[in-house]
Amino acid sequence: MSESKPWSGRFNEPTDAFVEAFTASVDFDRRLYRYDIQGSIAHATMLGRCGILTQDECDSITSGLERIRERIESGEFSWSTKLEDVHMNIESALTAEIGDAGKRLHTGRSRNDQVATDIRLWLRDEIVLIRAAIEKLQHGLLDIAEREADTILPGFTHLQTAQPITFGHHMMAWFEMLERDRQRLADCNRRVNIMPLGAAALAGTTYPIDRQYTADLLGFERPGDNSLDSVADRDFAIEFTAAAALIMMHLSRMSEELIIWSSAQFAFIELSDSFCTGSSIMPQKKNPDVPELIRGKSGRIFGHLMALLTLMKGQPLAYNKDNQEDKEPLFDTVDNIKGSLKVFADMIPAMRCNRDNMRSAATRGFATATDLADYLVRRGTPFRDAHEAVGRAVALCVAEDCDISDLSLEQLRGFSDKIEADVFEVLTLEGSVQARNHIGGTAPEQVRYAIEKARRRLADD
Repeated sequence: MSESKPWSGRFNEPTDAFVEAFTASVDFDRRLYRYDIQGSIAHATMLGRCGILTQDECDSITSGLERIRERIESGEFSWSTKLEDVHMNIESALTAEIGDAGKRLHTGRSRNDQVATDIRLWLRDEIVLIRAAIEKLQHGLLDIAEREADTILPGFTHLQTAQPITFGHHMMAWFEMLERDRQRLADCNRRVNIMPLGAAALAGTTYPIDRQYTADLLGFERPGDNSLDSVADRDFAIEFTAAAALIMMHLSRMSEELIIWSSAQFAFIELSDSFCTGSSIMPQKKNPDVPELIRGKSGRIFGHLMALLTLMKGQPLAYNKDNQEDKEPLFDTVDNIKGSLKVFADMIPAMRCNRDNMRSAATRGFATATDLADYLVRRGTPFRDAHEAVGRAVALCVAEDCDISDLSLEQLRGFSDKIEADVFEVLTLEGSVQARNHIGGTAPEQVRYAIEKARRRLADD
């Protein structure tokens, strides 16, 4: 395989060895090889159909590229830094394989539209895989939500006990966060699925190409409408990374709750030993390393988003060498999103709920105080007056170290003469969650309805 550069005709001196290594991208962009070959085969097929290549040349290019793909996948292909990138490595190998026909492949295109096409083809497939990984995690959450639809735990605001909820309801909140992520990726993919190929360097080409035909061969919705924008645009990569940052933010919030819940102070859940590690000095420790690491990786992905935004903010149209720096953040984002989702989807079904501890915690912190206020409102007390009366009841409970439900009817009536014996029905944890029986509420009936609706949504999408 020749290592001479296809653009070397203009230059009188060889590239400095350090500059050659510094500017090369083949060490990381070689992962695009399948998409580079896929795009090249489609391009050659279109050139043949348009009479720009002979059929023999088209066939020779196609078979040569397929043999190169086999060599790459078998580990027999030699990558060269001197040839800069995945595109020139493959093109050089093709020319060595089939002769002059290989030199004709680049007719009517540039590395500018070629790399933009490769990245879109690759990212389009990765989005499909990531959406499937999200869906797998969602199914795991639905199974737990169904199993724990009646399990009561305290709901928190400011990490202070607020109102009783069900664990199933909490898992469905996680489901909804992920559903927005899944839908965002589907919407993002619409803008990824636009083909730059045929834009050439920046202005299009003088050859009579058929861009729509190439787009059809590659499964793109359509070719890009402006050649300048087609090669200069990295919005699709930034948009994907923004969606990925939201996914990681959601996984980080979930991780934070798992870390808190699995602590000895809460003991709401127990993570499987398979997803925890021990301490080198403290033999009793069981550390929630997986959720901690995912929580940490969120910052890494946020950084990639900022890197891509910064990369593009000062670039004039059209392509600039800066754009070589788009791939490593994008590749790392995809790798870490897929890994984080996979480990989460495996970890969640293995989680064990400590129902008694959850329930016991819900009895502390006056979780049914709002229910007592609502009880008074239903009997004609203005809400602010009801709020004040219940606040005074809570103050008494704090002084006597008891819960509202532990107060006698006589004590409760001291705060409002509208309180009757039936008040104790609303001061139970079960009564509290059952009372919130509306769409989106925490009542077990509504949790099961939400699960059924969610399963249909996933099945229909």
